[in-house]
Amino acid sequence: MRILSSLFAASLAVISVNDEAAAEPSQATCEVGVYGDSQNFVVITKSYDEGLRFSYSDGRVGLLTTGGPISCDGNKLIIDGDTVLLRKDIAVTNTVFFSGKTRLAGQLLEPKGAGPDTPLVIYAHGSEELGWIEHSRDPYQMVGRGVSVFVYDKRGTGRSKGVYSQNFPDLAADLVAASQEARRLAAGRYGRIGLFGLSQGGWIAPMAADRADADFIGIGYGLVVDILEEDASQVELELRQAGYGEEIIRKAKEVTDVTARLATSGYRDGLEELDRLRQDYGDEPWFSKIRGGFTGVILGIETEELRKNGIPMFDRLNIDWSIKPMEVVRSTNVSQLWILAREDREAPIAKTLDRLNTIRAEGKDITLFTYPDTDHGMWEYVEAADGSRETTKVTSGFYNLMADWAKGDVSNKDRYGNAVQE
Repeated sequence: MRILSSLFAASLAVISVNDEAAAEPSQATCEVGVYGDSQNFVVITKSYDEGLRFSYSDGRVGLLTTGGPISCDGNKLIIDGDTVLLRKDIAVTNTVFFSGKTRLAGQLLEPKGAGPDTPLVIYAHGSEELGWIEHSRDPYQMVGRGVSVFVYDKRGTGRSKGVYSQNFPDLAADLVAASQEARRLAAGRYGRIGLFGLSQGGWIAPMAADRADADFIGIGYGLVVDILEEDASQVELELRQAGYGEEIIRKAKEVTDVTARLATSGYRDGLEELDRLRQDYGDEPWFSKIRGGFTGVILGIETEELRKNGIPMFDRLNIDWSIKPMEVVRSTNVSQLWILAREDREAPIAKTLDRLNTIRAEGKDITLFTYPDTDHGMWEYVEAADGSRETTKVTSGFYNLMADWAKGDVSNKDRYGNAVQE
């Protein structure tokens, strides 16, 4: 969930694909969409590099390759040369709309027969500097389950204009504008309407919920901590998982306290302290292991360079460091679902769990689920001896839980895999 994840290579986890030959034709004939029935289906979306990707309704994902196990023939998806899934009839409406002066591109996806009882969800996606239209599997996973979805490319990505930003108030305004456009396009064909936020979108959706007149929000692997707290939590988790004890954690907190001051002061307040910390701790093994959300980047820049030029790649994101997510969640007046990954390394959940429970005890309508043995993105994984992780699939039941929340009933626990209701 790193606030500055656009500075790093996009992490698009892919499981290995069976090399056994499958029936021709090749993937070139496949169309983006949902293939199968409401219980078992496969989603085909565009890859961010080239070609196409597949996503099963049970969470398995991979690249669609010529000669792989999945191929297409017109509106048919062929699996292992014999299983045939027909492409579902989905109404697709492309549109452009404005948030202030910024021109955004959106797409409404509606399952066949959408009507006054069909829930409608508008997605706020994560921090990636990538468009979602026809690329993200999540909207199609919802449509395959009978939920209408409005998805849009965030400003400065994909088909949308403007400048890419991680300014939460601006992104929340974009989400409100998107919800208004979704209502217009789907008029007469939706019932409950809500906002779904994934990763960074978990900061955005609560900020927009009341202005969007939403009936509900659903948050996947989000946080109720601010940007500075997230960075410090990530640094602490990284060092603990590397085997360091309380003395090193204390020293690391000195570092993140200073980098927080630097980030929020335009790289002015804390430069002398940063020099002192480099002198005191720079030669210790743990110091070079620090990454976090932004602290590792700051430590990689010489103090004089920070003084003269700041960090242009940070500054262009137009970050508002003042947002306090707990206050936002506490003031949000709609039903909230939060789904968290227990072993999330990118967005450690301990403080978020405590705060959600505190706010819920105050009377807010918050439903909370966690998934064991999952990392950011609700990915199941295999962990190697050195602590590195290889993701395998999106955990079973996550998409069912999100879809059922949109429909207004999450009482069928058998549908949600290993989810634990907190």
